Amino acid sequence: MKSSVRELSYADALREALIEEMRRDHRVIVFGEDVAIYSIFKVTKGLIDEFGPERVRDTPISEAAIAGAAIGAALMGLRPVAEIMYMDFMTIAMDMLITHAAKLRFYSGGQVKLPLVIRTQYSLGRAHAAQHSQVLMACFLQSPGIKIVAPSTPKDAKGLLKSAIRDDDPVIFVEAASLYRMRGEVPEGEYLIPIGKCDVKREGTDVTLIGISRTVPLCLEAAKILEEKGIDVEVIDLMTVQPIDYNTIVKSVEKTHRLVVAEDSVKTGGVSSEISAYITEYRFDSFKAPIIRVNSPPMPVPFAPPLEQRYMVDVGKIVKAVEKVVSYQI
Repeated sequence: MKSSVRELSYADALREALIEEMRRDHRVIVFGEDVAIYSIFKVTKGLIDEFGPERVRDTPISEAAIAGAAIGAALMGLRPVAEIMYMDFMTIAMDMLITHAAKLRFYSGGQVKLPLVIRTQYSLGRAHAAQHSQVLMACFLQSPGIKIVAPSTPKDAKGLLKSAIRDDDPVIFVEAASLYRMRGEVPEGEYLIPIGKCDVKREGTDVTLIGISRTVPLCLEAAKILEEKGIDVEVIDLMTVQPIDYNTIVKSVEKTHRLVVAEDSVKTGGVSSEISAYITEYRFDSFKAPIIRVNSPPMPVPFAPPLEQRYMVDVGKIVKAVEKVVSYQI
């Protein structure tokens, strides 16, 4: 009997999502730097062989042009999936994304839909230096109209990418390059994971621990270590950065009365800052301890691997943060 679940890498799960959606809907097209002839991260490998150069195209090295072409294609009825190779270079496309993509539905009074996906990745942990390792998800929180997705597992990556492609609003789909080789169970057949929902990866009673993208596996590993110390941690995978599923977070915090958020970006103005502010504003009376954020330090990402490792959020830093919040006495 054929199994209903297989094990795939994160990259292969994304590739499978693209193939399924391109077969399902002829309006889905893929383009970006090195996505057709040679796929740097292997996510788009072989797509041109099945779907041809009309639907899978390499572009010039111009992020503004890539984003602009995606907007134009979406306005003309296609459902483009555009790749911007490194998240750092999203900054070059900010005018297209923030001034135009985020606002066109608003400008038109809801008459215009903009079904486009911008796939991008951050290479923190791969010694790609400060120009290729930034985590800039929070930059788009100030742009209502854009959704932001950041899956942490192969299963979630596939289900969320399929949902993003079918969404009628612009979606920035953030991948951590360090996860591309991660393997995990992925159901066979059709399934979608809704945008705008958290996932409770582990239930617990003592502390709510929120992870985003690369930090989710670290949070789960930290929870196992903390369990041996008698601390029961509930781990939440944020999955969607915009809009944030505060209902799930609030429900968890009302149970645990403690919150730690682990995120790869710097602390100032990060996603963890927004979560902390919201929860403090609306559920301050639920807490037995201050919220703790575990982030990267406020400096560019070092190139030297030993320094980069010291810079990054890791299991040890998360464990210390949880232990601190549990030991706090009001």
